[in-house]
Amino acid sequence: MKTAFKHAVELAELDRASPHTLRHTAATWLMQAGCDLWTAAGFLGMTVETLERVYGHHHPNYLHAATQSISYGGRLHRSRQK
Repeated sequence: MKTAFKHAVELAELDRASPHTLRHTAATWLMQAGCDLWTAAGFLGMTVETLERVYGHHHPNYLHAATQSISYGGRLHRSRQK
């Protein structure tokens, strides 16, 4: 694994890269794409809790409830419920 990865990094003409770098990038991209947490965690080989804690802020749903609550749309929705 180490030799093959090192060779791939050389072929790609990268200055520095590690399997951890690729895992980090994959986790970030999966979150940005809105991937289901359970599915992403399984693919990456980490717990849902770790994925959410470390990479959750990249997910489109991060703070969604807060932005909806403070936005005009959220206030309008609440006023109609009364």
